[in-house]
Amino acid sequence: MTNLAKYNALFCDTLNVKEEQLSELKYQGVPEWDSVGHMSLVAAIEDAFDIMMEMDDIIDLSSYEKGKELLKKYDIEI
Repeated sequence: MTNLAKYNALFCDTLNVKEEQLSELKYQGVPEWDSVGHMSLVAAIEDAFDIMMEMDDIIDLSSYEKGKELLKKYDIEI
């Protein structure tokens, strides 16, 4: 599984969205991406990629696209 496929699956499974929705997905853009869903998503990303995100990055994770950008900081290419 590629990093992109893994990343997409995390968003789809955690936030209960379809892959077609991902490119436009933003924090609080769907009911599941509330504060609790946000922390579940962060935990899933950290587990899947074996990283520990910094607090500023957790706060900055405001969209699907922003998440891909943030992962580069942890040497994860999506």
